[in-house]
Amino acid sequence: MQVDITPQQGAELLARLINNELPDKHGRYGPFGGCYAPETLVPALSRLADNVYRYLADDDFMAHLDQQLSTWVGRPTALTHAQGLSKRWGAEVYLKREDLAHTGAHKINNALGQALLAQEMGAKRVIAETGAGQHGVATAAACARVGIPCTVYMGAVDIQRQAPNVDRMHQLGARVVAVESGDKTLRAAIDEAFRNWVADPDGSYYLLGSAVGPHPYPYLVQRLQSVIGSEARSQILDQTGSLPDVAIACVGGGSNAIGLFHPLLADESIALLGVEAGGHGPALGDNSATLAAGKPGVLHGSYSVLLYDNDGQIQDTHSVSAGLDYPGVGPEHSLLQALGRVNYVSATDTDALNALQECCAAEGILPALESAHALAGARAWAKDNQGKAILIGLSGRGDKDMPTLSQHIPSPLGEDKGARADD
Repeated sequence: MQVDITPQQGAELLARLINNELPDKHGRYGPFGGCYAPETLVPALSRLADNVYRYLADDDFMAHLDQQLSTWVGRPTALTHAQGLSKRWGAEVYLKREDLAHTGAHKINNALGQALLAQEMGAKRVIAETGAGQHGVATAAACARVGIPCTVYMGAVDIQRQAPNVDRMHQLGARVVAVESGDKTLRAAIDEAFRNWVADPDGSYYLLGSAVGPHPYPYLVQRLQSVIGSEARSQILDQTGSLPDVAIACVGGGSNAIGLFHPLLADESIALLGVEAGGHGPALGDNSATLAAGKPGVLHGSYSVLLYDNDGQIQDTHSVSAGLDYPGVGPEHSLLQALGRVNYVSATDTDALNALQECCAAEGILPALESAHALAGARAWAKDNQGKAILIGLSGRGDKDMPTLSQHIPSPLGEDKGARADD
């Protein structure tokens, strides 16, 4: 990916990002971001932006959000010294345990904040999209908490591979709509949610789940998820007396990663590593490694890095993880790559499955397949950085992935249900 940013411009942009002076009034993170939306949604997005800046600066609103994060979500989540992985990898490994948050993933931080914002704005209903189902579950729970009905759009492919989360959404009172168009995964679900919002921009609130989309969503999601990195920074200082050498997180749309990375940007001693879904391999359509193989373009209301072919057609993607199966990434990540502040790599399906099994065996923790990509990236990083301290964003738990895992990891009873991940 090539963008025209001089070293001086890069230093200025990073300083503004650290000081929370980005995005600018147009929703731009340097060359990325913005607000590319249908005319019918412009007033709704403008009203949303006004309310985002109003309520995120309102002491009473933020105090109420913090109280709910503490008493309902269960924050702060733990920072666990992973003794088994540390011994195996030859590094000191720490896991920021978003799997312990209510509903089982980091998604609840954003869903709760936006649900409270929707309540303040007088929304009559909430609509949302979901891929792995964790954002759908979090939205259903948050809307039940504040008393607003919600509808969740989910690709038909993801409904099949994330059945436990579909059941959870129903139990929490959400209406789940199967999306049969397009690739039937997260991209199609976002498309359908946007179409529904266009039909009722005044009465509906669109609760977007990742750090993507038109302004102000990337900024809003980053602010609500930055609790992850802020907590982790304080916790590791309390436990060890020093900052980690590297912080690592999986990257799909990028909400978990930006939540971990943004509060650490000013700490120059901390390397930042984002791990994308390498899927089957490097060929276009075989992976979801947007920043490794993508080019700038516009998708879902934002100018960022995307996966598309020479004819400009957005490509179908692949990942064993439904939550990483997306052909774009948030604009702040695109800027951070362009500035060189974050290094982005990829882990294949097999890498992730192996890392998941290793975490189960060494730590007694079943991570989400999304988080397993971060673990795979951390294991590879540790090989060349023995004795270093590694902070890993464990974005969620793996209960939801059991149908997928049963297809790829053989039964302990000896019934081989798929290709075995290498030991």
